[in-house]
Amino acid sequence: MSEPLDFPSLWSHEPHSLLMFGPGDRVADIDANATPGFSGTKSDAPTLQEERNVRFAELQEMLYANSRSGDTRSVLLVLQGMDTAGKGGIVKHVVGGCNPQGVQYRSFGKPTAEELSHHYLWRIRNALPTAGHIGVFDRSHYEDVLIVRVHNLVPPEVWEPRYDEINAFERELVDSGTALVKVAMFVSLTEQKKRLAERLERPDKYWKYNPADIDERLKWPAYEEAYQAMLERTSTEYAPWHVVPCNKKWYSRLAITELMIEALKRLNMSWPPPDFDVAAEKKRLAKA
Repeated sequence: MSEPLDFPSLWSHEPHSLLMFGPGDRVADIDANATPGFSGTKSDAPTLQEERNVRFAELQEMLYANSRSGDTRSVLLVLQGMDTAGKGGIVKHVVGGCNPQGVQYRSFGKPTAEELSHHYLWRIRNALPTAGHIGVFDRSHYEDVLIVRVHNLVPPEVWEPRYDEINAFERELVDSGTALVKVAMFVSLTEQKKRLAERLERPDKYWKYNPADIDERLKWPAYEEAYQAMLERTSTEYAPWHVVPCNKKWYSRLAITELMIEALKRLNMSWPPPDFDVAAEKKRLAKA
C-alpha cells in the first residue's frame, strides 16, 4: 500500500498556518473571492477533493478505531458564517465523505425555551462529540457574541464577558482531548445576493430561503464589527480561528478538508493493535 499523500503540491502552505487569523487582520480586508495558498483552478478541484476525502475518511476511521481501544480524544469542527456562506455544503461535500457512524452533527438555530432557561453554553455542552467522533457545529456558541450583539438581545454587560467565558470553555475542551477546528466563513455581499436570488428562482431551493436573510444583509456593518471582535478576542493558541473565503465553493471545501486532515494528523494516531492472537485466529477461521 502506498504512503498516503499528506500535502498536495497545489497548496503553497498548509492551510492551518496560511488561513489562521492573526494580529492586525481585518474582516474588512477579506477578499471573499480569493483562493489563498492554492495554485490550482476549479478544474483541479473535483479530482483533488475526491483524493483528499479518501485521506480524511481514513484518518476519521482511525480516530474511531482508537476510541474502541480506550482513546478518549475527539475533533470538533465549528462552522460560523452568514447565510449562504456554504456551511451546509461543507457538511455535505467534506464531512459527508466520512463514515456517518463516526460523525455527530448539530445545527444551532434560535434557542428553545428550555435552552434559554439555562446558561448559553448548556446546549453546547450537551452537543459535544463523544470519544472517537468528529463533531460538527453548524453555527455554535459564537451566536451568543454575534447575533445576540447585533440584535441587542442582551445588554453589552451580558455579552461582553462571554469572550473570556468562551476562551475558558474551549481551553477546558482542548485539555480534555477535543481538538478544535474553528472556521469563519466569509462570502461577499454581492455573491450572497446572487445565491439568495437563485433560491428565489428555483422551486427546489425555496425551502432554503428565509425573508429574514435580507434584513440580516442590511445589518452587515454591525456584523462586520461583531465578527472582528469575535476573531480578535477568541482566536487563541489552543483554539485559533481560520478565515476561509467562500465565494468559490470548491475552494472553501478543499481548504476545510485540509484543515480537518491537519487536525487529525496532529493527533499522531496509528491503527490500534489487535487484542487477540492474529495467527491463531487465522487458523481457526481456516477450519471454520
